Amino acid sequence: MAKNLVRFDWAMKRLLRNKANYVVLEGFLSELLREDILIEQILESEGNQDDEMTKFNRVDMLALNSRKELVIIELQDNSEADYFQRMLFGTSKALTDYFRLGDSYKSVRKVYSINIVYFDLGQGEDYVYHGRNEFVGIHRGDVLGLSAKQKSSFGHEHIYQIYPEYYIIKVNRFDDVAKDTLDQWIYYLKNNQVRDEFNAKGLEGVRQRLDFDALTPDEKTAYIRTLENKSIEKDVIETARGEGQLQKSREIARQMKQDGMPVDLIVKYTALSPDEIQLL
Repeated sequence: MAKNLVRFDWAMKRLLRNKANYVVLEGFLSELLREDILIEQILESEGNQDDEMTKFNRVDMLALNSRKELVIIELQDNSEADYFQRMLFGTSKALTDYFRLGDSYKSVRKVYSINIVYFDLGQGEDYVYHGRNEFVGIHRGDVLGLSAKQKSSFGHEHIYQIYPEYYIIKVNRFDDVAKDTLDQWIYYLKNNQVRDEFNAKGLEGVRQRLDFDALTPDEKTAYIRTLENKSIEKDVIETARGEGQLQKSREIARQMKQDGMPVDLIVKYTALSPDEIQLL
């Protein structure tokens, strides 16, 4: 019998900041970044707000990658209209928040911005996108590289490894067919379920730690309240969308009526009733 698992976005805010639950985040990040990630600490950020209705849902982490480098990982799950700008702001803020004046620029941390979105962000056919910074020659089309001395000094082979990298996971575009271990994670993000055969890193932690039945009474109450708030928000959006479409249909019908078009044709193209059209 499938467990009743809580949503990952809620767990980010209420459960996964607990060091005992780092295994869940570490598993997800390791599968996405394709290298073993260990979380050193959760950094203070706006995502630490506990208000169920807060606009932001973001976790900043100081993590150790497979090369033993300390990197900053920003994981966020929001639904803002200006989301691309929000991503840019987030990485910029992470860089400046954790860089002290007087430090050498060599101490600037690598930042990964990981974005889980449940709405149609941009246009594209895929459900996981990766963005990184490269300098391409405008005349010869070559990619600017590091010198041997810089490679030795920076500890990197490529310039893009210095700059922030972005990942966008468009959950609702996933077709529910898990072709690899990252897909297993996205299946959970979309369906709040982990199939018995799934073996991706961190998913066993999801089964054990994000089980609704294992929550405390206060946590269960908070979780249910969050789901109710999301449902209300969705209803408000759908109602506004429906009212907007109705207003648009009335405007079209009014214009068609002024142009002398027959009522049956106006009905066909606006789906309004003859009585509604008569009142316009």
